[in-house]
Amino acid sequence: MAWLRLIRWTNLLIIFLTQLLAWWCVILPMQHLTGRPPLLNTGNFILLSLSTVFIAAAGYIINDYFDIKIDAINRPEKVVLEKRIPRRMAILSHTGLNILALIMATIVAKQAGHYEWLFIQLCCTLLLWFYSTHFKRQFMTGNVVVALLTSLTIATLVIYEPAMHAYFSQPPFLKTQSGYLPNPVWVLGVYAYFAFVLTWMREIVKDMEDFKGDAEEGCITMPIKWGLLRSVRFTQALGVLAVIPLLIAAVKLCIAGWLPLGIYTAAALVLPVVFWIFALPGTATTTHYNKASSRLKIIMVLGIGSLIIYFFQAWIKSF
Repeated sequence: MAWLRLIRWTNLLIIFLTQLLAWWCVILPMQHLTGRPPLLNTGNFILLSLSTVFIAAAGYIINDYFDIKIDAINRPEKVVLEKRIPRRMAILSHTGLNILALIMATIVAKQAGHYEWLFIQLCCTLLLWFYSTHFKRQFMTGNVVVALLTSLTIATLVIYEPAMHAYFSQPPFLKTQSGYLPNPVWVLGVYAYFAFVLTWMREIVKDMEDFKGDAEEGCITMPIKWGLLRSVRFTQALGVLAVIPLLIAAVKLCIAGWLPLGIYTAAALVLPVVFWIFALPGTATTTHYNKASSRLKIIMVLGIGSLIIYFFQAWIKSF
């Protein structure tokens, strides 16, 4: 149980489900359009997804490894390193997980003949290390790094699937015999953007929640440098940047005949983010910011649900 808590198993499950739905609902149906099987068949997808999950798990381990003092102040009841898991065992596990992740990604990259794609996994591993040692204590840098890594969960699938590359230069909607089909690259691109902005927002809120421990350890997070009120205003502005593209996408989907997906985007994503933006200034307490962070995670999970609707509507339109 201590190990599951250390690697944040619920977050890892969300990462895997996100990639699974992106693969199953968007990438696999590409075979119907291209007439050839995708590189990311079941075996290769599992290898690539486990590679992502292992790198994320290693990142959580190394983050806790360097954050023992901060966590002892902010959330002492959740600290497991040194109490239940030796630090030496944690660092060995971190190294082992990263090695396994790189081996798995190498197998897929070799089949594609593009070893340069491994640069993604190498960068993620290095960014997570430097995030834990330096970036998270710096103004804004750590927040952007985590947001970038989250969006790469989706972007990695797009890069590793050659069938997607032909659609990079295509318009948002493709003309087919059964009507208009949302460009699969645009679908995953919008989702990656949404994940990037919401993760950035959530990281700032988590810094608000951890204000006390971060200040005592000399961190220069946004709430510490700018204060809570200005940080709240900045986070609200990011929320607006998340809402505008989603609202445009919802309207365009409805116009193109994708009414269920358009309505879902507006009702399950746009409206909740708008409500969240107005609720954020509330009481400046740890409990309030903890709830705000949890609600953002729920909204991100709802975003995953849009991929299911996309799949079934595309399937219906194909007949």
